[in-house]
Amino acid sequence: MAGRVSFMALEGIPEMEPGDDLATLISAALDAGDTPPAPRDIFVVAQKIVSKAEGRSVDLSTVQPSDLAHDLAAVAQKDPRLVELILSESDEVVRVKPGVIVVAHHLGFVMANAGIDRSNLGPDGDDRVLLLPRDPDATADSLRRALEARYGMPLGVIISDSFGRAWRNGVVNVALGAAGLPALIDARGRQDRDGRKLEVTQIAFADAVAAGAALVMGEGDEGTPVVLARGAFSDAPVAKASSLIRPKTEDLFR
Repeated sequence: MAGRVSFMALEGIPEMEPGDDLATLISAALDAGDTPPAPRDIFVVAQKIVSKAEGRSVDLSTVQPSDLAHDLAAVAQKDPRLVELILSESDEVVRVKPGVIVVAHHLGFVMANAGIDRSNLGPDGDDRVLLLPRDPDATADSLRRALEARYGMPLGVIISDSFGRAWRNGVVNVALGAAGLPALIDARGRQDRDGRKLEVTQIAFADAVAAGAALVMGEGDEGTPVVLARGAFSDAPVAKASSLIRPKTEDLFR
């Protein structure tokens, strides 16, 4: 890994509409800022603009909540229509508390409210919500290939989202999707400086890059959903973001 890493938020990314070409819009922002990429740069892209481009917005007025959704909504103190969408996006309800429903998403993520979001959906978005992308790893790979074709160099792409953590307060950005980089680096079997063999160490490389990018991407009204990370690379084998998901058999919370 490099000894120096930089993160730069790209200016000029417009409000995303269904069907928009992310590679074209990112390239336009790079050109406008006169900031061409360098080999092995990593683009960190906010999940929200990916979901918007994929048309993953749902109008709650079109959702008919089930009896189960009504029951869980009473406990979680949430809109039953929103709870119905949470259930439809999930394989398992892990925990229900006032204000939050923790589920195992179809994509494998254990997360609050199936990642469904209501923020930054426009002035008329009070009754609309945004679902996660259909396949973040596949979308990251498609975007990577498009950008590499434009610039003729190896590049990486991470699709990031903010996550809570079981043991700590606050959220950090993690990788929902990744391409062209080792999302998870398995360091087991290596030696430390004293020659002791590492037995459990695995490095969440894509999550670390996503978390760093969040420092310039922001979490609110900044309007900079794409970050160029430079100097963050590894020669470890390429791995998808799905490799970061802990199997249920190893999950101490389920």
